[in-house]
Parts: sequence; C-alpha cells; structure tokens
Amino acid sequence: MTRTLRKSTSMTLDRGVLEEARALGINLSQAAEAGLRAAIRTERARHWQAQNAGAVADFNAMIEDGGVPLSEFRKF
Repeated sequence: MTRTLRKSTSMTLDRGVLEEARALGINLSQAAEAGLRAAIRTERARHWQAQNAGAVADFNAMIEDGGVPLSEFRKF
C-alpha cells in the first residue's frame, strides 16, 4: 500500500460554510483536497489548450482543406 505524504496547512473559510460543513459531517481536509484536485485539473487543461491552440488550429485547417487522413480506408 502506498502512503501519501501529508502537509498540515491553515486556511481561512467563510464561517457559515464551515459551520454547515461541520454540521453535515463533511471531512474538511478531504473536501478541500478534492476541490484543489478539480481546480488543478481545470487549470492544467486551460494551460494545455493555450499552449497547443496553434497546433489544434493547424490540424483543424488541414482537416477542413483535405479531409480526414486515410478516410478512404474507414469502414464507417
């Protein structure tokens, strides 16, 4: 079994949100980590799209001009 290294941290949260989360039994650390993972995925995707926008545009233009490569061999 792989153990993940953990780092204690401090953060400021809206008091009402914190109280409701505690009342509902939500694990704050797990919820915060899940939210951060989602934000990281979103930001990585945004960076990838920005870095590769030119290549995607070139590929789309190639498809528009010449069609899908090897399309004559497609069976659908």
